[in-house]
Amino acid sequence: MSAFSPGLVTVFGGSGFVGAQAVRALAKAGWRVRVAVRAPNISYDLRPLGEVGQIQPVRCDITSPADVATALKGASAAVNLVGILHEGGKRTFQALHVDGARNVAEACAAARIDRLVQVSAIGANPESDSDYARTKAAGEMAVRVAKPDAVIIRPSIVFGAGDGFLNRFASLAVMAPALPLIGGGETKLQPVYVGDVAEAIARATTRADAAGRTFELGGPAVWTFGDVLKYILRETKRERALVPLPFGVARIIGSLAQITAGFGITPLLTKDQVVSLESDNLVAPGAEGLAALGIEPTGLEAIAPAYLWRYRKGGQFAESPAAETLVTA
Repeated sequence: MSAFSPGLVTVFGGSGFVGAQAVRALAKAGWRVRVAVRAPNISYDLRPLGEVGQIQPVRCDITSPADVATALKGASAAVNLVGILHEGGKRTFQALHVDGARNVAEACAAARIDRLVQVSAIGANPESDSDYARTKAAGEMAVRVAKPDAVIIRPSIVFGAGDGFLNRFASLAVMAPALPLIGGGETKLQPVYVGDVAEAIARATTRADAAGRTFELGGPAVWTFGDVLKYILRETKRERALVPLPFGVARIIGSLAQITAGFGITPLLTKDQVVSLESDNLVAPGAEGLAALGIEPTGLEAIAPAYLWRYRKGGQFAESPAAETLVTA
C-alpha cells in the first residue's frame, strides 16, 4: 500500500463537529493543517489539536473562487467538509454543497494538488426529494468532473460528544413530555462514530490507492429511529412517551419550525430533514466502507453513555455511568 508523504493539507470547514476531529486525525498522521473557515478568530481552539505551529486557521469563503485558491497555495492535499443541514440567508444548499464543492475541486485541479477528499453523505442522490441529498449528489458530480481522482466519503448519521443528533433529542427529552416517532420510527439508520469518520478522512487523504474511490461509512449496527429514541431515554433515565408522527404532519411541523432559521436560530426539525427520514440511511450493499480503510467500526453503545448522562436529572451533577459501574462492582 503506497502513501503520500504528509505535507500541507487545507481543510475547508475544519471547525465543525466532524471537521475538528478530522483536523486532529490529520495532524496525528503528520500533516501540517491549514483550516479554511469563515471565522478564524473563533477557531483558534483547533491549534492545540496538533504540535506547536502544526495547525493554522485562515479565513476563507468557499463560495469565493479567489478565497479558495488562496487557501490552497502551497498545499499538496485538500479536504472539503463544508456542509449545512438547513438553509439560512445566503447559506444555501446550492451555494455550499454544489458551487462551493466545485470551487474547491477546480482550484485543486488548477493547482495540480495531489489529493482531494470530498465529504458527502449516505443518501446522496440526484433524484432525491430531499434538497440536502440532491445537492450532496450534485456536489459529488461537480467534484468528479473537475478532479476525477478525488475521494468521496459518505458517512451515515455521525455520533459523538457534541453531535447534533443524539444531543438534540436528549435535550428535547429534558424539556418535553414526549418525543416524536417521525414516520412511526421505522426508518433504519447506521450511526457511525465521529472518530472513525475522522480517521477515514485522514487515511483517504494519505493513501495513494484511495484515488477515485467512494467510501460509505456506517457503524457496526443498524438501528431504527425509534430504537435510537428508546436508547436515549434509557441512558438519560427519562420516562417520556413516544408519539407516532406521520411523515405528512412532520413535514408541516418542519416547515413551520424552519422559519426560526431566518432569525439565526437552529430549527429543531426542517421539512427537508423529514423528507430525508423517509428513506433508510444505510451503507449500500457491496459498497467500500471503513473496513476497506483498515478501520474497525465503533458501536454507538460504546461511546454515547459518556456524554448522554449529562441529560439525566441533576444535569452535570448527575451520577455518570463510570460512577455507577464503581458502585455496582
